Amino acid sequence: MTVTTIALPSGALLHEIGVAAEALPAVSPNSLEIAWEVARAAAEAGLWGPARLLAFPGGVEIALTDADAASWAEAMARHSGLDSLAGLALCLRLLALVELLGRAPWTRGMFTIGSDGAEFHPALLAAAARAPLDETGRFEDGPMRAMLSRTLPRADPPV
Repeated sequence: MTVTTIALPSGALLHEIGVAAEALPAVSPNSLEIAWEVARAAAEAGLWGPARLLAFPGGVEIALTDADAASWAEAMARHSGLDSLAGLALCLRLLALVELLGRAPWTRGMFTIGSDGAEFHPALLAAAARAPLDETGRFEDGPMRAMLSRTLPRADPPV
């Protein structure tokens, strides 16, 4: 199944996807790490893409109107394409990882981001590559934490 892309009069792109976000396939951890570097390099180079609207069955829509999200989506469109479920899955998993790192304090210690790039704990990349996405294209804390339960730092030091 492919993704239908329509250029809107506003200049935004509408991607009509025939399956729910939850049904998008897993990706490899390596491809997710490469996607991060490709998107980061594109943003640093000033490659700003158009706003995008991802339309899923049942009326679920994800708007990528933020300049950073649009840039990263454009990088993924050029890198792997957004005209297939595999390319779209890579893009959404990348954006979901960015969103997770920004909101979930329990991920601290599993990644470092510096001027030379990013470094991720292999378990974090593996979980982000295969964890289920919710209907809005994000990772839910419960399943992600369960996948990482053996690698998360303990909240209290052992006595």
